[in-house]
Amino acid sequence: MVTVFDVPPEKLIEALAKYLKENVPEVKPPPWALFIKTAGPARERPPEDPDWWYIRCASLLRKLYIYGPVGVERLRTAYGGRTKNTMLPERFHKGGGSIIRKALQQLESAGLVAKAPGKGRILTPEGRSLLDRIATRVFRDVIKNIPELKKYA
Repeated sequence: MVTVFDVPPEKLIEALAKYLKENVPEVKPPPWALFIKTAGPARERPPEDPDWWYIRCASLLRKLYIYGPVGVERLRTAYGGRTKNTMLPERFHKGGGSIIRKALQQLESAGLVAKAPGKGRILTPEGRSLLDRIATRVFRDVIKNIPELKKYA
């Protein structure tokens, strides 16, 4: 059985974001999503991709699949970055917590994520099976494009 670990992350996140945009009505960008920066003080401008909200939600699902119960603070650290736009030395800043929190709340209302008391958020069985289905589809597409990989199927 193909899992999230067996496919390239960028292809999985792209396919999952497309699925979320087309098939999950609970996941949609809030009105302020066009104007907000994603990594707090580490960024100067908002994302240029208009579908960045779906990509962030797909990335969150992948991180929950791989790293188990995860809280918002650990995810803020994962989505943070270094500040490089001043005369001061570079230093790390955490990502925006509101973006992560709102995305997780939308994924919870869709039934893909659940709260684990005292541990953070975890994937529900529906979320895990969704990621496995999309990983299988991505794996088949990769096999079609690169025939040398058929021996691993």
